[in-house]
Amino acid sequence: MNNCKDVPRKGEPGTWLSKDLIQAYTGLHLQGYAHSAEAWMHDELVGGLYGIVLGKVFFGESMFSKVSNASKFAFIKYVQHLQTQGIELIDCQVYSPHLESFGARMISKTEFSKLLSELIN
Repeated sequence: MNNCKDVPRKGEPGTWLSKDLIQAYTGLHLQGYAHSAEAWMHDELVGGLYGIVLGKVFFGESMFSKVSNASKFAFIKYVQHLQTQGIELIDCQVYSPHLESFGARMISKTEFSKLLSELIN
């Protein structure tokens, strides 16, 4: 999360990842809800992502890369892991053609709400 915090969003002066939010996610991690996937190269953390798992849904929060495509690699490997865990929906939050190339698609708010009702226990 600190690596994600260090990369402000385009067009924004700072980051929304405050110390309090990082502490909250740490607590969620200890309870088994918050998860991360990391890409390492030569003993250095070079990319990754984090998010929340509720029921059969993974809600992706943020990604970072210090090396080209490192977060993408971590995402691909994590999706493979999530599939073995019975995850049926990944909320990517922001659509991109790159995510579409992996099977992502835009859905309506109504469809999203219906899926959440079905997939979160």
